[in-house]
Amino acid sequence: MDRDGVINTRLPDAYVYNPEQFEFMPGVPDAIARLRTLFDPIVVVTNQQGIGKELMTSAQLDEVHQYMLRELEKAKAHIDKIYYCPDLKNSGSGFRKPESGMAIQAKADFPQINFEQSIIVGDSWSDMEFGQRLGMYCVFISTKAGENLELESRGIHIHAEFPSLPAFTDSLFRIK
Repeated sequence: MDRDGVINTRLPDAYVYNPEQFEFMPGVPDAIARLRTLFDPIVVVTNQQGIGKELMTSAQLDEVHQYMLRELEKAKAHIDKIYYCPDLKNSGSGFRKPESGMAIQAKADFPQINFEQSIIVGDSWSDMEFGQRLGMYCVFISTKAGENLELESRGIHIHAEFPSLPAFTDSLFRIK
């Protein structure tokens, strides 16, 4: 899953570069704990170009992620690993979503991952294109009406749309 806008509140035109700025979206720790009963592993793939822009360091990002993981553990939620790409948007990096580099890294670390049996949960076109390229089931977290029209205009297919990660999680447990 993606981080900003899915797990934590996205800061408009800014980056979360310290734990004090990190705020979980409502209900997310419980949702991740519930997802844990259905999925293994659970990984985060996140673009973090604030590092490439020299607005934050890798150490600062690690501090934010350690805080996030500690808080999730308090809710009995667990993320197996966080992958991030510090490269700038126009760098041509094969690791920056929508490219597949972080997914390939995750598969190397967790050989049981089968992309065609995996789900990407994200809130941007790059998340959905990332999933589409790998054959994943694409769940779009949409907080504004009409956002999925932008995806369609880019030729990106989404499988499901929800207003939040907890809403998606609730849907899975209604099906089960």
